[in-house]
Amino acid sequence: MTAESEPGPRIWVVDADHWPRAYLRAELIERGYDATGFETLRNAAARLVLAPTLRPAALVVDLRGQHVDERLRAFLHEQAIPVVAIRAAAAGAAPDAPPLSPRAQLLQRPLTIGAIADAVARLVPPPPRVARFSREA
Repeated sequence: MTAESEPGPRIWVVDADHWPRAYLRAELIERGYDATGFETLRNAAARLVLAPTLRPAALVVDLRGQHVDERLRAFLHEQAIPVVAIRAAAAGAAPDAPPLSPRAQLLQRPLTIGAIADAVARLVPPPPRVARFSREA
């Protein structure tokens, strides 16, 4: 296996909406990350319990449509996985809840897929890119 084919840091993307989740996964994969999508934060937490060897380097969580009770919040906080949390625009935003992780970044809409991926890169640097050269005979 070459350095190019080795997966980068594992990032879990949690979003109740399919297309935003898919677009962000695609952007992260293009940047060299190993990105996996989940519809709910509960599903991601269950994966942490059932397959701890697949633990991510960071979570990206769109808080819209996620039901985060205190038990789930406490479990995630104990895991100490860096989190990029995305919340609604200021006008309709709910009051800030305790963070999901000791290492959390809170982003607010409106924002771009690139801005979310940049926030991930600040928490977990992407793998170095390997230049590819071809030789013509």
